[in-house]
Amino acid sequence: MTTGKIHSLESFGTVDGPGIRFVVFMQGCPMRCMFCHNPDTWDPQAKVPYKWTAEQLMDEVMKYKNFIKSGGVTATGGEPLMQADFLIEFFTLCHEKGIHTALDTSGVIFNDKTKKLIDSSDMVLLDIKTTDKELHKHLTGHSIDNNMATMDYLETTAKRTWIRHVITPGINDDEKHLTDVARYISGYSVVERVELLPYHTMGKYKYENLSIKYPLEGVDDLPQTSLQTAKDIFSAILKCKIS
Repeated sequence: MTTGKIHSLESFGTVDGPGIRFVVFMQGCPMRCMFCHNPDTWDPQAKVPYKWTAEQLMDEVMKYKNFIKSGGVTATGGEPLMQADFLIEFFTLCHEKGIHTALDTSGVIFNDKTKKLIDSSDMVLLDIKTTDKELHKHLTGHSIDNNMATMDYLETTAKRTWIRHVITPGINDDEKHLTDVARYISGYSVVERVELLPYHTMGKYKYENLSIKYPLEGVDDLPQTSLQTAKDIFSAILKCKIS
């Protein structure tokens, strides 16, 4: 029986998939994204409030079944792919109870086990940081290859997909970069929606608490006007919903 390490839970999530959702934040992430606002989820060995079996987590979810019946459950992180075995078990239990499942991932790991987790998910929310290989390595510390392989797999399996893209001032907010990302996404028919997420500094205090140097010191929150410009660029290229 697999035990999951869970950083935190959100009972009434409204931004991690369709409808009202029970959101499970898994502990551990191999990426070190410069704009990450949850560095407290990085360390897979960190002490967590919940070390549960899939059955124990399911018992907690069932307390809220009436509230999430029009939404479902979302596994996020951290990086949920690091605990694929646990989530396969958990999503299987969700489906037995008629609960919709969503996987929110960076696609940083791509192997048979993570493909099985994707197969076990009703939909995937995939983070696309950039389409520039060098910039991706700079931003995250990891190659872009697995992210792109994940995108291809979602298309091959006709998996319902939403894309998330964080826009950071001075890094990936220029017209060329935004156009390149939008054109890349346009090549995939499974994408239903693209969420453009403005960079913010609300997680900066967490770095201070953990004595970690903040990688984007001096970078301000993305202005609303820049976010609107990005939405205009994506809307001109993509037919799916842009938010």
